[in-house]
Amino acid sequence: MISIRDSLVELERCHQERDAAVGCYVAAIKNLADYTIELEPAATGPQREYLNALADDASSGRPEVLGETRATLRALLRDYRDKAAHYLNRLREELDGMARALEQIMGSLAQTDDDHESRLRSALVRLRDLARSPEGKAVRSGIISAVDTVVDSLEQMRKDHQLTVVQLQVEMGMLHKRIDALEAAASVDQLTELYSRREMEERIRAATGSFSLLLARVSGLRLAEIQFRPEVAEELTAAFTKRLRNSLPPSAVIGRWGNEEFVAMLSVPASETTALAKSISEQLSGSYACLLAGKTVRPSLQLSVAVVDSEGVTPDRILQRVKGFLKSELSANSYQQSAFSNQLKHGDVPVITPVAKTGAAKS
Repeated sequence: MISIRDSLVELERCHQERDAAVGCYVAAIKNLADYTIELEPAATGPQREYLNALADDASSGRPEVLGETRATLRALLRDYRDKAAHYLNRLREELDGMARALEQIMGSLAQTDDDHESRLRSALVRLRDLARSPEGKAVRSGIISAVDTVVDSLEQMRKDHQLTVVQLQVEMGMLHKRIDALEAAASVDQLTELYSRREMEERIRAATGSFSLLLARVSGLRLAEIQFRPEVAEELTAAFTKRLRNSLPPSAVIGRWGNEEFVAMLSVPASETTALAKSISEQLSGSYACLLAGKTVRPSLQLSVAVVDSEGVTPDRILQRVKGFLKSELSANSYQQSAFSNQLKHGDVPVITPVAKTGAAKS
């Protein structure tokens, strides 16, 4: 009897601790909704709505629901971080434009100030000379009084003008500080910047030292757009790009060759690139958590990778091999892609080596 009573007490204590943990988790999500930083209504409103809905789902306490809300919460926060980065980047561009406009205004004020002041002072000198001449004896006092008034007013205008310039300089300094802060805050958005196909071709042609190329065909981006929505495909592409960049050396140059084709240019031997390609093929393939109307969806990606060694090969020949692997539309390449896939199944990464070394026929 005592054992049963102790077990019931222990069970009740476990339930209380579980309820307390779920309550804290739900309260944490609601706090995230309440204290979401205000960006713009189009972004902040849905974020709060999705977080509150997520808190309502988590309040049920069911294990399968709690496990799903964890991934959804992470996706919601990541999505809002990206939106904040875009928003800050847009503010930075606007502030940069305002700073340039203020600089132009200051330049114009400085230029017109010198021009008008010199002409006004020259006219006043002539008026004084005229008042002192015999011809101006009758109106001398009136002219001198008017000239003195104009001089005083001109001096006051000059002081006001200088104060305006100083205020503009202070505002420009504040704008530049905000621009620097926003640039730092928006640096996360720069992680997804990729070179275009044309830019990658130019870099390959202009390269002087030895290098290797990592080629990746990513199946699943188009399917995600069709199966879900274009914004899901965009989020999936951004997530894959960030993982790819984090998996490569910082000096790697990454470009998007096509919708589902990527090229990375590395200043390392092909043997090292091959090891990286194996790791990337294993780690970047699989499902990704993305958001769709505040709920988590899990589109999948499958990678086919290859390595191109530049040693002893002309840029034109290198580009031919890149196109030969990445272009799946040509029937001549379909068999080649199938061979690459078979190699990958056995843990091998195809290395497209120079013709001079392999003795292969020209394609």
